[in-house]
Amino acid sequence: MFEILRNAWKIKDVRTKILYTLLVLFFFRIGNFITTPFVDAAQIKQIVDTNAMLGLLNMFNGNGLANFTIFATGITPYITASIVIQLLTVAIPYLEKLMKEGGEEGRKKMTEYTRYASIALSLIQSGGYILGMGSKFMVNTSWYAYLTVLIVQAAGAALCMWMGERITEKGVGNGISLLIFINIISRLPVTITQVSFQNNAFNIIGLAGFLLLAVFLIGAVTFIDLGQRRIPVQYAKRMVGRKVYGGQSTHIPLKLNNSGVLPLIFAMTLVSFPGMILGSFITGDGWFNHFALWYSTVMVPKSALYLGIQSLLILFFTYFYSQISFNPIDISKNIQQYGGFIPGIRPGKPTSDYLARLSNRVNFFSAMFFMLLALVPSLFMFFYGNSVLNPFGATSILIMVGVALETSKQIESLMLMRHYKGFLT
Repeated sequence: MFEILRNAWKIKDVRTKILYTLLVLFFFRIGNFITTPFVDAAQIKQIVDTNAMLGLLNMFNGNGLANFTIFATGITPYITASIVIQLLTVAIPYLEKLMKEGGEEGRKKMTEYTRYASIALSLIQSGGYILGMGSKFMVNTSWYAYLTVLIVQAAGAALCMWMGERITEKGVGNGISLLIFINIISRLPVTITQVSFQNNAFNIIGLAGFLLLAVFLIGAVTFIDLGQRRIPVQYAKRMVGRKVYGGQSTHIPLKLNNSGVLPLIFAMTLVSFPGMILGSFITGDGWFNHFALWYSTVMVPKSALYLGIQSLLILFFTYFYSQISFNPIDISKNIQQYGGFIPGIRPGKPTSDYLARLSNRVNFFSAMFFMLLALVPSLFMFFYGNSVLNPFGATSILIMVGVALETSKQIESLMLMRHYKGFLT
């Protein structure tokens, strides 16, 4: 990784892209220190620190939600809108046709729909914060104060979206992923300081154990993220005129982590969302208040019930998202159309059944890995307290490792492309 960066820095074009990316990230981090007008940041920080779901959103926004900066909603509305639009392409024939047959214009149209949905979700999300946190949220309760907060948050979400797109177009790596990446690692110095100094004393054993566990987790996630099951495919020879085509052996790379980080995000969101809703609408001392207090006591990240429900949701969403991203029937038809076959498997339905069986096995292994990884925050909370939960949680590690590997591969491809251009010219 460091050798790649050192070699890339020597190339002017790649160095310009890297500097452009760093400059945009610098201005993005500055925005996370500008507080939204008419809000009480101190009261909001107390609420965020005691709510697991808000703490997860705060991690993605680089502590922007705790201080309720202009990037409090940040890039999360864009991510949610992208996931929703992607899922709707399966359910709505118009969007599916636009995605598959629309070409460049179709992709531009889908991007436009995603942008509009992002702005709408940012307004809904910021409005939910206002309603959920109540009067403690605002220092001014006039109508123009609420309107100002909504407009500022919508503009901040649009600016984050624009920064991410500019990085993708003119910089290095995926812009949206890098914005989340920089927000997560911005919390690492605070986390390491909290681990190093416990009870007003420097804890060298705790710090060493923390770093060793972090290195082990990053290595395990990297190994799983790069792992793949290779399905061999043989193409038969065929004559077209006087030329012979085919006769090649290749493989279909079936990734071990085919569904990415989405099963974890969906599972953690669903298991935490009811507690956030119940905690936001507690009024008086009635039965609803007692039920909300009971739920908040039972459904904590350390409890067996919380971890059990979260594990079942991870298993469900791993298989659900894999069905969307990997279609054995389409792959089988494509292989048969180009004269290919899997050795020992007949073309057609036997091939699709074989691919589905392999996909289910890989998905089960991936779900088991996610379940074990989801236990990591509970281990950190047990040894180091609630403050260390976010930066080294399962979702955080997957995002950090995935973005680092993706950016490294893109820098390598830019260097390789320049090498071939220089060779050909």
